[in-house]
Amino acid sequence: MTIGLPAHLAPRTTSRSFISGMHTTAFVCIAAAMVLAVVYETRWTGLIMWPALVAMMPMAVALALAEALKTQLFGVVYLVVGTASVYWFSLTIASQIELVGITGAVTVAFPKIAMLLVGGTGARPSSGLLWCLGGFALAESASAIAIAQARGEYVFDETTFAAFVVVLFVLATTLVGQRGADRSQASLYTAAREELVAALRHKIEVRAAALLHDTVLNQLTAISASTSGELNPLLAEQIRQDLSLLASPVWLSDTEAADGAQEDSGWQSTAVYEAIMEASALGLDVDATGDLASLALLDVEPSRELGRAVKQCLVNVLAHSGTRVAEVAVHSSGTELLLMVVDSGRGFEPSSIGTDRFGLRHSVLGRIEAVGGSGQIWSTPGRGTSVVLRVPMPVSRTGVPALRSGS
Repeated sequence: MTIGLPAHLAPRTTSRSFISGMHTTAFVCIAAAMVLAVVYETRWTGLIMWPALVAMMPMAVALALAEALKTQLFGVVYLVVGTASVYWFSLTIASQIELVGITGAVTVAFPKIAMLLVGGTGARPSSGLLWCLGGFALAESASAIAIAQARGEYVFDETTFAAFVVVLFVLATTLVGQRGADRSQASLYTAAREELVAALRHKIEVRAAALLHDTVLNQLTAISASTSGELNPLLAEQIRQDLSLLASPVWLSDTEAADGAQEDSGWQSTAVYEAIMEASALGLDVDATGDLASLALLDVEPSRELGRAVKQCLVNVLAHSGTRVAEVAVHSSGTELLLMVVDSGRGFEPSSIGTDRFGLRHSVLGRIEAVGGSGQIWSTPGRGTSVVLRVPMPVSRTGVPALRSGS
């Protein structure tokens, strides 16, 4: 099974597993040949079979090296040593035993079957076919020469040939199956890549829509709410910064969202503080209260997204509430930071927010949910609006919430 493995590793991994199985079967055949030699030696005292037993030992060692290292060099060593072992084993057997019937055929077939199960070292079964063919040709040639030298005639070994055909069939079937698996795996990787591209495209589209709302639409709202005459210098500077941001590719990058807490320079270095200052520059009176120092403990990405969400809440207060006073309250439980933006303006009916409204749905709630937080909106017509935002606090490797130095 290759699904889940990288495309460049799947064929080699499958092939090496298959080769290990072939080598295991070859070990069994060598052991069976050694057992037969011992049985003949002990059952018939007139036979001298220990040379056949000794002949199998170097073959077993060469096979062990080929299995452990799986290199072409030791594959060739196994074939060379195996050829000599098969010759000596067949010569010992044929010179003392009549090779008739199934017993005689199986007796000399075991080491030859072990030879054709050399397996090879290729990444695909196609190379295994060549190694199998080479092992069969060398083993059969060595055995034929030995038997002809001992008995003066060549006896065709049907048992070894049948094993050779079976191994070829298995290798060919594996090759066809692996090609089908390669095609399926390529389709799976293509589908996974397309899904990843689609998710990335959606992320960029959402980020672009939120950024457009936070910059162009908010600035247009601020301009429309400003008095006639020269533009507020702070508002003009903010517009220039937003235009610079829109014209650069920086907003497409996640480099500023690297893990890790912000520098410990107080909450004045946080995105929430920046959002409050920008809202104040637009004419909103913002009162910040509570555990403000905990804002500096947030990781960079949650802090950035929380700041942008707070900015959007404050812009909404300025544009829609009918009041120019708002409060930002912060509370930390150690594992979660809670921030509330409250105003006592005209309020609205939350259920009336359409799906096409980006302000609260994307620039506020969507941003907080993207960093593992949550948000909730309470508003009643004539009684004001409260927006509660929750984001997770960073946790140290020991599982204890991170604390400020000196706290």
